[in-house]
Amino acid sequence: MKLHRAIAALLLASVAAPLAAGPPYLTDDPVPTDLHHWEIYAFTSADGHGPDFDDATGLDLNYGGFKDVQLTATVPVSLTHEASNALRAGTGDLELAVKYRFVHDERSGISAAVFPRAILPTSSLDHGGKTRLLLPVWVQKDFAGGTTLFGGGGYEVNPGDGNRDFWQAGAALTHDVSDRLSFGGELTRQGRDTDDGGAETSAGVGAILKLSDHDALLVSGGPTWAGDRTSYHVYAALGLDF
Repeated sequence: MKLHRAIAALLLASVAAPLAAGPPYLTDDPVPTDLHHWEIYAFTSADGHGPDFDDATGLDLNYGGFKDVQLTATVPVSLTHEASNALRAGTGDLELAVKYRFVHDERSGISAAVFPRAILPTSSLDHGGKTRLLLPVWVQKDFAGGTTLFGGGGYEVNPGDGNRDFWQAGAALTHDVSDRLSFGGELTRQGRDTDDGGAETSAGVGAILKLSDHDALLVSGGPTWAGDRTSYHVYAALGLDF
């Protein structure tokens, strides 16, 4: 499995507060949804080269169920196209996750969380799939002036014929240009996930624009290198917080 391109969770704060880290980047962050708040995101993402691409479009649902705990469900619709085949569409793999922040030191600006995720084989385009498990740890450091460094990674259990378990990691640096606008960049790395596959390295830039106190526009994109092949990933989402 590729590092999922459609992890679509934005943590919106009030207008006077800094913009949150995390999505739209491939790298996640340790900050959970605020207690008893919902964050709902309509997203679309694509990864490919020329006429060959994979796309996911859907909803990402996040709820702050307990102190320092976020409950997440991602419900995608998948699209795939190869030069030799017609476009195919169907349900994607449902993802269920729980983020638990076990370090939150406001004085030092350091946070850390685990974010285990189960990817269920519900895709109508990939019959015979198996449940995969991602077991990551994410850390973050906030600096004065609105700059944030976050990253981490983990191990994915990827069962199935011809598949391999693998490690993945990433780091991102963002800066709040204003109360409403943030820019950033990142670098990620994933080990090979199949017997005949190879490792991948991705780079990207992103931005978050708060449209109001309760909604925002997120965009990101960049290249992915795997051996001598270069592809591109793009992501866009509209987020609602209440």
